[in-house]
Amino acid sequence: MLVKLITPANASSVDARNPLGELKMLAEAAGAEVVDGLLQKRMKESTRTHIGKGKVEELTEKCEASEANLVIFDDELTPAQIRTLEKATNRRVIDRSELILDIFASRARTREARLQVEIAQLEYTSPRLRGMWTHLERIAGAGGGGQAGSVGGIGTRGPGERQIEVDRRIVRDRLTFLRKQIQQIDDRKTRAVKSRSDQFTISLVGYTNAGKSTLMNALTDAGQDARDMLFATLDTKTVRWDVTPSQYALISDTVGFVRNLPHKLVASFKATLEEAIHADLLFHVVDASSKDAMRQVMVVKEVLEGLGCGDRDALVLLNKIDQATDLGMVDVLEEKHAPAFRISAKNGNGLAEVADYIVKKMSSQRVDATVRLGASEGKLLNLLTQHAEIHEQTYDENMVTLELTADRTWLAQLQSRYPSLETI
Repeated sequence: MLVKLITPANASSVDARNPLGELKMLAEAAGAEVVDGLLQKRMKESTRTHIGKGKVEELTEKCEASEANLVIFDDELTPAQIRTLEKATNRRVIDRSELILDIFASRARTREARLQVEIAQLEYTSPRLRGMWTHLERIAGAGGGGQAGSVGGIGTRGPGERQIEVDRRIVRDRLTFLRKQIQQIDDRKTRAVKSRSDQFTISLVGYTNAGKSTLMNALTDAGQDARDMLFATLDTKTVRWDVTPSQYALISDTVGFVRNLPHKLVASFKATLEEAIHADLLFHVVDASSKDAMRQVMVVKEVLEGLGCGDRDALVLLNKIDQATDLGMVDVLEEKHAPAFRISAKNGNGLAEVADYIVKKMSSQRVDATVRLGASEGKLLNLLTQHAEIHEQTYDENMVTLELTADRTWLAQLQSRYPSLETI
């Protein structure tokens, strides 16, 4: 059973044509069968029941009539509201945040993703713990390989759990351990990203299911999971994109965004999103076939701002253009976010134009230079030959002169590290 509260404060962000549409997709992605839905319009939420006493009675009747055993609210509920609603409906009640966390837990494949999801779940459930003692005793001795999804989730609540006292210290200790593990991964990620400072890097960002992985597969041989499903990609993958036979860029896929993405989850996935934070360019992939594309663009921008990269250079790619029906909306998006490209990652339309744009973009960041260094500086010479395009190399007594083309920023960083590198 799906429930949505509409107030003047959130009305502008609600899809008037299908207010429960996205919540339905999220519920189905978590494995739930949606049997019915309930909308409530109020000036403001009820602090006790979120939707009001009368609507709770209607909700209970709908649950009984449809035999629904789970109620999912499209807004974040307080622990007290959940307890009140569960008591009134005699059903398990979860909110949008817990639903999204459950989906992420089911999608997590690598150790990094599992750690990130478990941190977010524990932080979310900590103030909501109501009878998880037996389970907490188990995770207390779980060590480093704890599975995400072990706390919280779509099917972990029981009718008698409020009878049991929960030891919150176990959760705090587990969180401390997990944060140390993820910090190590974060440090390695940061070093890896910075080590690629001499190469042009692109990160794919966008609303979930916008076609980022399909685009990555179209541009490279990445083999990313591109199924038509929400949050198919949780782990960042970076591969080489041969833009031309002689020029390449590194392109990274990232986790998709969604409206009201839990803040704890975004924070937990900061290590994964490190690629977007430090990329030279963002490919903001938009599902141009979605009637909700305008709002989805705004959601992605809000999440990027929260990550500290809202001002990052971004190129909007209006994907699935072959399926778009509202071309007027596409025109508005194209004009508002120029330069933007209409593409179809599935059939390749528009990708050649994107590649041409990237070639020009990369060229604008490269500089021709003549440099001199000592012939004995083998390490420095090796760095230059590896990361710069060498046009001519001459030797004069104990010096080497190179005519080259390199990334402007990288060359400046190299000169600050090696003062002996002279520019002629």
